[in-house]
Amino acid sequence: MELRAERLSWGPVTLEPMEERHREALRDAANADADIWAIYPYSMAGEHFDGFWTKLMERQAAGDRMPFAVCLDGKCVGISNYYTIEPHAGAVEIGGTYYRPDVRGGVVNPAAKYLLLGHAFASGARRVAFRVDAINARSRAAVLKLGAVQEGILRDNFVTWTGRVRSTVVFSVLRNEWAGVEARLLERLGQ
Repeated sequence: MELRAERLSWGPVTLEPMEERHREALRDAANADADIWAIYPYSMAGEHFDGFWTKLMERQAAGDRMPFAVCLDGKCVGISNYYTIEPHAGAVEIGGTYYRPDVRGGVVNPAAKYLLLGHAFASGARRVAFRVDAINARSRAAVLKLGAVQEGILRDNFVTWTGRVRSTVVFSVLRNEWAGVEARLLERLGQ
């Protein structure tokens, strides 16, 4: 698997490798829903943003995270990442996804997932995983709607930034499942 950070686009949705020029739009997006951060493992809102940004850029430079600015009509409305990149195993995770509230439920998420999954499999991935907080019903439903398979729940495996002990639901899409998932996503995107 040779996964590279590159610009990906479908219709009005573009995923761009995260750069300094996305910083303030991402900050604005993160601050658009201050309440949601209680169910995330970390916060990007308010006073937490600068520390988040510094760590994100460090992890990007180290090569253990590949963050994308998720843009709608040219404006950054959120973020999604490749992480836990395991080239020898042909495995990668998609996660750390957040979108401004006003773009949820529309074209942004299915287009972003179509682009990220397609890019991963075209780059040689055998497996793409998603890890979702067990209490995050909206994200769990969205991953299932993609056609990913729920593999199990890691019980009490993580402590979030609020001190809450999180259980994590693991989902995956395998290379031989991609054609069906791709067809489902394209149908949702009106193709």
